[in-house]
Amino acid sequence: MNKLLQLLIIIFISVFICSCHHKKIVVYGDNDIQVDDTKKNISVSDGTTFTVKELEFSDGGAVDLNVQWPKGKIVLTTSPEDGLSIANLTADTIVGSYQHVGADNGQVKLTTDQLKYMVDSLYQLTGGMNIAPKNRNYFIAPGKVVRITDNTKAKIFPPYTKMPPGFDASATPEVYKFYTNREVREIIDNLTKMIN
Repeated sequence: MNKLLQLLIIIFISVFICSCHHKKIVVYGDNDIQVDDTKKNISVSDGTTFTVKELEFSDGGAVDLNVQWPKGKIVLTTSPEDGLSIANLTADTIVGSYQHVGADNGQVKLTTDQLKYMVDSLYQLTGGMNIAPKNRNYFIAPGKVVRITDNTKAKIFPPYTKMPPGFDASATPEVYKFYTNREVREIIDNLTKMIN
């Protein structure tokens, strides 16, 4: 009887551990994103309306996404680890990073040296330089999928979306902001004007 109980406990623990997988894939597209019932077949038509679609999976291992988009057919394979990934099905590169968001929503005054540092960092980001998961910054070329974090509840602000001024990050353990390379080039131009 005791051995039967031990066997049942081992089976229960094994089933519980194997069933706790959770992946979230945030898909960015340049037009309407169509997904079938399996969530693994995606089609995006050509357009200019930025669209976001979230897909969730509970199976372990990598997920293969069969994509039909304006550039043809591709297969995107996610990381086998659980977590949150972004799939870029737009014509532009997507860049972004972890945001240090605090309770202080006051105005911050930046020195000229700080502005120059920001411009240099943004320029490097758009070129894919100094990109590393440990730095929590990301360069996602068109037709690629990149794992962002193991936290599927992280808050992601996509391109063309501003972080609200009164955003309360206390309930959100991780916050990330993403831009298109075009948006970042506009930010660089605006910051450069402030420097000169």
